[in-house]
Amino acid sequence: MKTTIFSIVTALFLGLNIAYADGTKEVKIKTSAICEMCKARLERNLGLSKGVKESNLDLSNKVITVKYNPDKTTPEAIKATINKTGYDADELPASQKAHDKLPSCCRKTAAAH
Repeated sequence: MKTTIFSIVTALFLGLNIAYADGTKEVKIKTSAICEMCKARLERNLGLSKGVKESNLDLSNKVITVKYNPDKTTPEAIKATINKTGYDADELPASQKAHDKLPSCCRKTAAAH
């Protein structure tokens, strides 16, 4: 019985490591994004960032999940990209200049739509 449980736990552990065997890391960042336009804008800008492999914004909780190469970028650089796009990133407020360039429906004061 113990051997079976140990085998299952080992298989799960190895399975998780295989998914990130290429060195990819993942970070989750709370944003001030509101709509699908915000989602597209953030995912596009992060996709153009060096070291970012994938990003996905969940609009229901406003959290963006970013998979990245830690040899090429950092969570701080990812947050800076989000700020420069015009959105808050965790505790870091958006660049006011970038925020003011967002469509009015994507600004913090806009209602969810």
